[in-house]
Amino acid sequence: MERDKNWKLLEILNRTADYLKSKAFENPRLDAELLLCHTLGLRRLDLYLEYDRPISREELDRFRTVLQKRLKHTPIQYITQKAEFMSLPFVVNPSVAIPRPETEVLVETVIARLGRQKGPSVVADIGTGCGAIAIALAKQMDDVSVYATDISGEAIEVARRNAHINGVSDRITFLQGDLLTPLASAPKGLDAIVSNPPYIKHADINILPAEIKDYEPPSAFDGGPDGLFYHRGLIERSPEFLKAGGILALEVGDGQAGEVSKLMECGLVFKRIEKVKDLNGVERVVLGEKV
Repeated sequence: MERDKNWKLLEILNRTADYLKSKAFENPRLDAELLLCHTLGLRRLDLYLEYDRPISREELDRFRTVLQKRLKHTPIQYITQKAEFMSLPFVVNPSVAIPRPETEVLVETVIARLGRQKGPSVVADIGTGCGAIAIALAKQMDDVSVYATDISGEAIEVARRNAHINGVSDRITFLQGDLLTPLASAPKGLDAIVSNPPYIKHADINILPAEIKDYEPPSAFDGGPDGLFYHRGLIERSPEFLKAGGILALEVGDGQAGEVSKLMECGLVFKRIEKVKDLNGVERVVLGEKV
């Protein structure tokens, strides 16, 4: 984009979308819209309401900077520091994984199961990251208290900020530490333990898209040799924190639900083991009820 040209908003938008398309970006128009909104402080609707707006040289320079980041495959969410999960706003940065739509089925499944019981619920979200699961549960359930753990202090700080943004700080307790270990300070007899643990096989990390492997924290997706390292640990230790009838709900990768179900069955500690599909028909959640 020539710096000396008198650019209008719609011209910049169209030129950027075409350029990103030529570089094989998956959603070039959307990317162009979000980058422009971020640079100019506009809503997406404003791009079309103000299509004839002149772009200053300073604005053009700022836009070039963010566009260069995108061309290096920096995720849009890390450029704008904004993400959305279950229609809720979240701040994200490279210390936390970007929440994804497929995880929504995990939250919806837990809400449906807890909705069958009377009275308040106490839930633990293990590996909370930006806090998406814990915060979505707290927003959608009036009578739930959540303990959210993460080994990363930076992630805990991001999650605390997101809890404040979404108005649920008073119902989430954030605990730093590895997996279930921080729950030693939480009440015993939890109604549910929920987690979206890392589940990518270590050998498959190199074939992940650049936006994931080069930018998101490896601890968020490296699940060990078979992708189930953390699932095993959660299945083994969670019964000591769950009440009788309490549920363990885990997100899994494509093709992993059968093996995770077997792991739950082996210890004879869980019953009524279920596999739940996401909107793409992938078995995305495995849950069991403590005997």
